[in-house]
Amino acid sequence: MANESLLKYGVKESIGQVNAVDTGTATVVVTDDSVLSQLQINQLLAIKSPRPGRHIIAMIMKIFRKSASIDTTEEDEESEALEQMSLNVIKIVFIGEFIDHEGIKFNLFRRNVSAVPSIDASCYKIEGDRLTALMQCISTDAASVVNPLKIGLYTMDEKSSAYLDGDRLFQRHAAIVGSTGSGKSYCVARIVEQMADLPNANAVLFDIHGEYSTDSFKKEGIAHYKIATPSDLDESDKLSKGILMIPYWLLTYEEMQALLLDRSDQNAPNQAMLLSKEILSQKEETVKETSLKGKITLDSPIPYKLDVVLQNLTKLDEERVPGAKAGSDKAGPFNGKLTRFNQRLQNKLDDKRMGFMFHMSAEELSLDWLNNFCTTLMGKDDTTKNRIKVIDFSEVPSDVLPLVIGLVARLVFTVQQWSDSNLRHPIALLCDEAHLYVQQMESRDSVAEIGLKSFERIAKEGRKYGVGLVIISQRPSEVNRTVLSQCNNFISLRLTNVEDQNVIKRLLPDNLGNIADNLSLLDIAEAIVVGDSILLPSRIKIDQPTITPSSQTVKFWQKWNEKDLHQDLNMAVTNMIKQSKN
Repeated sequence: MANESLLKYGVKESIGQVNAVDTGTATVVVTDDSVLSQLQINQLLAIKSPRPGRHIIAMIMKIFRKSASIDTTEEDEESEALEQMSLNVIKIVFIGEFIDHEGIKFNLFRRNVSAVPSIDASCYKIEGDRLTALMQCISTDAASVVNPLKIGLYTMDEKSSAYLDGDRLFQRHAAIVGSTGSGKSYCVARIVEQMADLPNANAVLFDIHGEYSTDSFKKEGIAHYKIATPSDLDESDKLSKGILMIPYWLLTYEEMQALLLDRSDQNAPNQAMLLSKEILSQKEETVKETSLKGKITLDSPIPYKLDVVLQNLTKLDEERVPGAKAGSDKAGPFNGKLTRFNQRLQNKLDDKRMGFMFHMSAEELSLDWLNNFCTTLMGKDDTTKNRIKVIDFSEVPSDVLPLVIGLVARLVFTVQQWSDSNLRHPIALLCDEAHLYVQQMESRDSVAEIGLKSFERIAKEGRKYGVGLVIISQRPSEVNRTVLSQCNNFISLRLTNVEDQNVIKRLLPDNLGNIADNLSLLDIAEAIVVGDSILLPSRIKIDQPTITPSSQTVKFWQKWNEKDLHQDLNMAVTNMIKQSKN
């Protein structure tokens, strides 16, 4: 089959002939009424190309019946009958070109169309085994790939399996969008479970609501971690227990300023200058007995003690220096100018909600910690063979969520950037509820804006360093435009909001006809898949995953109708007070 054309048709298989051609569209006359009744909008067709061994792949945009334009005369006895004749017409849009063979390669698809069809060119349906074979061929010969990425079945022909090209899906970034209850998490689970089967898969899933961190989402190859809660701070050997700290010393100077500095304070320039001097001084103190001495910068991720920084800044804030008269003193150059800044810093250190960032044990302050953390985050444990890392951010305060997730994303990108290109292992970042931290920002110099910069850079440059991005959101209209515009693959489930629909429509190629008009009509777990990973736009019913996130919609009426009430408000209140579910 590999060396034979997938699109061999007999004369009797033609459904009609081309009767009008434009640059990117054509109309086809269908002679058989029964054939016309079987055609559907967005169905794929093959038209014989003027070039031998080629077919133009097209999609049906419109199906209609119109009166035929026929010249008649008074002498024509059947003129009245002829005038009432009608034509079965379909309007099609060109998608690409299928080539039987080119050199030593067989069955190739090209997005471009080298020659438009001729008038009276025959048109054929692509369905059944032909559709499956065509899609597999387009997805880089998916049938011959070990562990191909099968996402579901084609809606128009449920005998045909739908495959994605896993390389192109992650190389060129992807977006999975859909309104609440459309099956978005279902789709993510279907992809993740197949990623976990690959022996050297490498991905991090940012779990914002904890829906991927339940017992129902467990499988060999998937590891679960969580950001440390107040009750976890005294644990030892946290990494081995799946507890992640995000130390303040991983923050760049710019990120630290965004978190601590009040730009409206007239003393902000002095505060920023002194903070940078103290941080660099403490970092140099950490490495003074190592080979790193004299080789670090202010942004080098070197552990240091923030409480010592605060002590030194407090001394400067309270400093008295000798006065002009003997025995007298006066306020130092920074006396009273750091008071508000020091209070903000002290509040951060005392805030247990932020303990995962500011309450560091000796373990997190050691130089070896970063190596262990990066191995956990980006490597594979040979014992447990964890390849997909799910990180639960559900208990991270919402006001710092963009900064914290942005920091993790930046760390992944930076490590990849500094890796030898021959030793660089690709990694994907799956960003659930991306509209919460990859936002379309209105204001600047905010904590959220600093975190956003990491994702903008990954979207633009990640491909070069083996970092793939998958944006997952129920509100694509609230996702940053720069990031979304870099996504070359879209898996769009049902979208009911007009603004969200318009955002996706604007990002899709112009030659997709009216396929995007179906966004509000899709069934649950049904998606329109467009992009480099599939090339041909397709409406697909997502396969049911074997592992399921806890994202099922609560059934209000059924719950209210149950005789027994399953509720524990005391536990909920206790958890709220502790700011932890442990």
